[in-house]
Amino acid sequence: MTPSDSGFSVGQMMDWASKRAVIRLNGEKFRRFVRAPPRNYSVIIMFTALQPQRQCAVCRQADEEYQILANSWRYSSAFTNKVFFALVDFDEGSDVFQMLNMNSAPTFINFPPKGKPKRADTYELQVRGFAAEQIARWVADRTDVHIRVIRPPNYAGPLMLGLLLALIGSLAYLRRNNLEFLYNKNVWAFSALCFVLIMTSGQMWNHIRGPPYAHKNPSTGQVSYIHGSSQAQFVAETHIVLLFNAAVTLGMVLLHEAATSDMDIGKRKIMCVAGIGLVMLFFSWLLSIFRAKYHGYPYR
Repeated sequence: MTPSDSGFSVGQMMDWASKRAVIRLNGEKFRRFVRAPPRNYSVIIMFTALQPQRQCAVCRQADEEYQILANSWRYSSAFTNKVFFALVDFDEGSDVFQMLNMNSAPTFINFPPKGKPKRADTYELQVRGFAAEQIARWVADRTDVHIRVIRPPNYAGPLMLGLLLALIGSLAYLRRNNLEFLYNKNVWAFSALCFVLIMTSGQMWNHIRGPPYAHKNPSTGQVSYIHGSSQAQFVAETHIVLLFNAAVTLGMVLLHEAATSDMDIGKRKIMCVAGIGLVMLFFSWLLSIFRAKYHGYPYR
């Protein structure tokens, strides 16, 4: 490819980007506009499988975030021809997947202007998640192009908060002559316990990183709900950990009640046995999860 061909490539990519923030590539376009040198622009490519028959829910979720990132760049005042965002779908470019020996999706790779992609040019999806902000940081690190992610307005959160406040206000108004429930220690203890369980299960990490709910291996079809690394997690994993922590907490409450309650001895024995069973069973399952994630640590 001559310099004039390189100029044609940039012009063609700019023309496609003006029509669609994420350029769809097949095998021929990939070889011509990404693989063939010389090239004076970087191409961020999402390799995915969006067709319904592929049943890749993670691909669709990642695509939504990728579209937000690409549109944030395309309609930014700082937009240049230095970086382009593209997509290769397995059903449109299976030869590209074979060329790159790729057997999983979604995968994000940066193709720099010169040379072949390095290890750091492959985005660590399982570690960072697919939130647009996380991908933008990786793009900035690999291309020195900083993108301010602009999300479409989402009124679901404020609406739910408004409904919740309205519900609380309505209940307080209906019971305005009897607000003793506000001084109920059990209500506040249960609320605090729910908050602690939510926070310790990793829900805030999910909110920040935006990990997939689970991972389905496209080759075997096997679904993983527990991430194999200590540096990442799935949404389903936090739900499992929350459930196990709640069960252990319930067991401890039963043990406390069995020791301090005024119930008859028979019921207290049942509560004691149930409490011990819950703590032993679910705490051992928690340890098995940590053992699978923190390899080599002597969990027993």
